[in-house]
Amino acid sequence: MLPYVLLAPAVVMELLIHIIPMFVGIWMSFVRLTKFFLANWSEAPWAGLGNYRLAVDVNSSIGRGLLMSFGVTLAFSICALALSWGLGMAAAIALQQPFRGRGVVRTLFLVPYALPAYAGILTWNFMLQRDTGLVNHVLADNLHLITDRPFWLLGGNAFASIVTVAVWRLWPFAFLTIMAGLQSIPTELYEAASVDGANNWRQWRSITLPSLRPVNLVLVLVLFLWTFSDFNTPYVLFGTAQPPAGDLISFHIYNASFLTWNFGSGAAMSVLLLLFLLVVTAAYLLITNRRSRRA
Repeated sequence: MLPYVLLAPAVVMELLIHIIPMFVGIWMSFVRLTKFFLANWSEAPWAGLGNYRLAVDVNSSIGRGLLMSFGVTLAFSICALALSWGLGMAAAIALQQPFRGRGVVRTLFLVPYALPAYAGILTWNFMLQRDTGLVNHVLADNLHLITDRPFWLLGGNAFASIVTVAVWRLWPFAFLTIMAGLQSIPTELYEAASVDGANNWRQWRSITLPSLRPVNLVLVLVLFLWTFSDFNTPYVLFGTAQPPAGDLISFHIYNASFLTWNFGSGAAMSVLLLLFLLVVTAAYLLITNRRSRRA
């Protein structure tokens, strides 16, 4: 009984924090739970698939808004994932060779990952302000690269801002994961490749990437799930009035639920997001497993 006793607290907490709220959210997606029924949820009228039809109806304002938010989130996830992975890979390879101060540089690279998310994003919020922000001060006053101080948290610039903040937060995790994976690659492979005349690019393409394939498969999936369901970044960076270019789907669902007090519709959007992420994860794992078997 000892294994079951040790696992019991984790199972109970998982049920209370994730499983039970998930099923409650699924039930909410099938009822018209508005502010008129918050006092007594059991009296909320049954909606069936009405909330889902409303969420996917592109002819309605709710459906169009959700579709636009989905497109923004997809573009955001792809950009943040690619940049985070690229920076993490470059930093991990650059720090493989020993040099004086390597430990200090590694520690500095991990600071964004160790810093609390809200503190880091709030700092970026101050830095991206138009008149008092550090970014405009450096670009306009010190480097003289721009003449007008742009609004980084409004309009189309909001997309670049939110991608920058997300990459700043995520690339140290990619760096740490790839750096750990590089430790398992025997140095003899690189030495033999150097003797054969392979340059650094050829060694990275023929040795590093294939050896890091298991690590990269998990890393890419985790980064995609994190970025696609990111809520903290837009919430802290923009507040409740996010611009269309920064309207990530998790924050869009939050506003659809708590600004309009239509929790049934918001729950339906959440279930659709859950199904999308499950389908993407299953397809990704299926494709990667098939390629691994062929290899």
